[in-house]
Amino acid sequence: MLNKAQLQEYIDKGFLAIPDFASSAEISSLQKSGRDLLENFDPQSISIFSTKNQTKKTDQHFLDSANNVSFFFEEGAFDKDGNLLRPKNLSINKIGHAMHDLVPEFRSWTRNNPKIASLLRSLGYRRPLPVQSMYICKQPCVGGEVVPHQDSSFLATEPSNTVMGLWLALEDATLENGCLWSLPGSHKHGIYRKFIRNLQDNTVSFSGELPAEVLEEEDYHDSSDSKYEPVEVKAGTLVLLHGANLHKSKENKSGKSRHAFTVHVVEGAKGVEYSKTNWLQRKEDFPFEPLYDDDDVKVV
Repeated sequence: MLNKAQLQEYIDKGFLAIPDFASSAEISSLQKSGRDLLENFDPQSISIFSTKNQTKKTDQHFLDSANNVSFFFEEGAFDKDGNLLRPKNLSINKIGHAMHDLVPEFRSWTRNNPKIASLLRSLGYRRPLPVQSMYICKQPCVGGEVVPHQDSSFLATEPSNTVMGLWLALEDATLENGCLWSLPGSHKHGIYRKFIRNLQDNTVSFSGELPAEVLEEEDYHDSSDSKYEPVEVKAGTLVLLHGANLHKSKENKSGKSRHAFTVHVVEGAKGVEYSKTNWLQRKEDFPFEPLYDDDDVKVV
């Protein structure tokens, strides 16, 4: 459960780092599971991850990942002929997006974790639905930048924004290996654009624009970082990210990876709708499952 000071910091800034949220045993278990997936996957289909522009408008691999465990390569992982420049386990940007339901170690940490349930209750969630999860590698030397964005652009709820990211550092995140950068208070200014799925032709596209002052931040000059706060954290730290918070990360030019596991939750209580135009849609036989359902508690 968040204490009063933590809750106020989250309300004011739109993000909060909670040190020592995960134990060393939990970190080791999640790391081992993630590394085993990286070592053992068969790269039959390839999707290169980028937040700069969505070039794969009809990428079925990306859309299908809502219902499975998919692998996404770094942009700099291939030579001009399409050959991997590094071992496959060092070429993956991330794994997603249903790990919290389909990979036992990640499902257990997400769903059988009283600390997460207590945390969400302290933030007022009555029926939290984990809708997306990712194992983010931020590979040494090739880990790509992630430009300023809001998670609610990709996972919207109606009529109000209820998205929150739970970002768990599995390794130390530093300035050198591409830690998060977050813009304090940016969550108070609404959602600038949405990433919409057209259900008729299964394409995705952005609607709306980031304001000029946000776009200027993408140049990453030293002066552009003055408004953002670096979130340097130790392994085991959980970072909460409000869905409307603007955050980014730079390239990892160091020799150390920056592995993290992130889960996005939305409110699933009555009166809140998960948008039908979100890119991430589950199949009918694989619905979202709540972590708990306080709306279903019967008073006797």
